[in-house]
Amino acid sequence: MRILVTNDDGIHAPGLETLERIARTLSGDVWVVAPDEERSGAGHSLTLSNPLRYQKLADRRFEVTGTPTDCVIMAVRKIMPAMPDLILSGVNRGQNIADDVTYSGTIAAAMEGTSLGIKSIAMSQVTGIHGNGESFAVAEAHGVSVVKKLLDFSFGPGTLINVNFPDCRPGDVAGIDVTMQGKRDQNFLTVDERIDARGRNYFWLGFARERGTPPTGTDIGAVFNRKISV
Repeated sequence: MRILVTNDDGIHAPGLETLERIARTLSGDVWVVAPDEERSGAGHSLTLSNPLRYQKLADRRFEVTGTPTDCVIMAVRKIMPAMPDLILSGVNRGQNIADDVTYSGTIAAAMEGTSLGIKSIAMSQVTGIHGNGESFAVAEAHGVSVVKKLLDFSFGPGTLINVNFPDCRPGDVAGIDVTMQGKRDQNFLTVDERIDARGRNYFWLGFARERGTPPTGTDIGAVFNRKISV
């Protein structure tokens, strides 16, 4: 089985290292093609007004000067010798649940793979709910078994799988829930206004840390209850 590994946090992201280890447990034919820098929030965007470049960093390991979608296209159309059997995208630093999926480059890479007819799974490590920092321990401990279970199923055409690992200790995971995409019941995007050294205003977009009331059966509800959401 040939596996393509990509992400939106960039080629040097710790979550990508976690995903590589998961992929190499499943196959000896693993290719890594990821953005040269962080592209979080890139969504399903393409680079159309600038040229793309890629650089080989090691055997079967490449960085691309583009978005996660660009990376999948470059991997499949240019870099890899043949189509991958599976695309794994992530492991994203932070959840991709509910409204997040419309912005996520991690999801978009899997979306592009799905549109090309390749079985694709996006994987994210939740942060900021149960206070386990930015550890990838749950994804590391449970990622292989989750992917193996998913590979036993036929996804069907046009279907991608979005997996979120709760931010608790690996031994405290309460199971796996098959969920639907939720919807936050609070405003989660914020605009932080600041002033630079020359007195000019600038702005950072960020995320509020308010707790909502997630309904049962949703991706939000699963991770709030220390479950892996699929």
